[in-house]
Amino acid sequence: MDTPTAPPTADRPEVRLSDPGEIAAALPHLLGFHPRESVVLVGLGGPSGGRVGLTVRADLPAPHDAEPAAAVLTRSLRTDRPAAALVVVVSEEPDVVDPWAWDEEFPDDDLWAEAALPHRSVVHALVVSLAAADVPVRDVLLVRGGRWWSYDCPHACCLPGAGTPVPGGVSALAAAAVTTGQVLARDRSELAARLNAPPGAHEGMRAACLRVAAERAARARDVGWAGVEDECWTAVVAAVARCRPEQAPLSDDELAGVLWALRHIQVRDRALSLALGNDAVAAEMLWTECTRRGVTPLDAAPATLLAVSVWLRGDGATANVALDIALDSDPDHGLARLLRRGLDACLTPGDLRELVAQAVGRG
Repeated sequence: MDTPTAPPTADRPEVRLSDPGEIAAALPHLLGFHPRESVVLVGLGGPSGGRVGLTVRADLPAPHDAEPAAAVLTRSLRTDRPAAALVVVVSEEPDVVDPWAWDEEFPDDDLWAEAALPHRSVVHALVVSLAAADVPVRDVLLVRGGRWWSYDCPHACCLPGAGTPVPGGVSALAAAAVTTGQVLARDRSELAARLNAPPGAHEGMRAACLRVAAERAARARDVGWAGVEDECWTAVVAAVARCRPEQAPLSDDELAGVLWALRHIQVRDRALSLALGNDAVAAEMLWTECTRRGVTPLDAAPATLLAVSVWLRGDGATANVALDIALDSDPDHGLARLLRRGLDACLTPGDLRELVAQAVGRG
């Protein structure tokens, strides 16, 4: 399951529940990428019950896994205490034969079976799970081939072979997402690819990391490790300043200096404060570059800091990808593991901000 995505407070507009197509069109903006073969729960709240809250996505489960998957998704959505939910299935699977439907006028006809929308077992499991959790389901949609259907709609436009075109243009939800600087990925794999290293980048970085390691060791003999740690923090602050707009890209040696600096736990934890200050955007750019170009296991710390930065602005999808990188690089990375547990428990951006502020204050 992907980490739930919570749009920042400023971009949680009210949605017209009479127009489910707007939700279908907005899914990529709510998730940060275009979902494929997915099931999505959209929490709703606010005074009118139409304000978008947490959005939770998972790959479509097999029918025999529908009930446990529904339980996990429901548990995640409930952390935001929604007043109601929308269930959206995104799938290109064709209609299926529904053995429970037949023409009552000709019950003995060999052609009694009718086409039905796919993934009904998943839909049923989710509706039952949400109902048991006292979360009303406003609608259940299928999005397929640029059209949408409602599983509960009795009208001709919702027949399996019909559907309604997903509206074009820029919706209120899409416009709100643009204000946060969000750039949509074609799918989740493209989102992950944005954090891949440029071709040949690791060769130069390995050499730079070896040079910087030797320099730090020599420096420690002169001033001690406490002095080196102070110099490391100075290097991180300088690198953040270099990531402001219109600055030249960091060299391999500069980036290697940041990677080694973040190996000091005190420096890494102090760097959390950068996500809360005026240089939050520049810090996110630095962590992104360190994650893309860094070598294992030095990329674990900046990937974890990147997860914090993007989650604070509501980008749960990228936070999830960044944590995958951190834990693949260093499975025992304490902060990454702690953050993973928090995000799996649907820690909201506001809660995370408060925890980071408390941690920085204690430091």
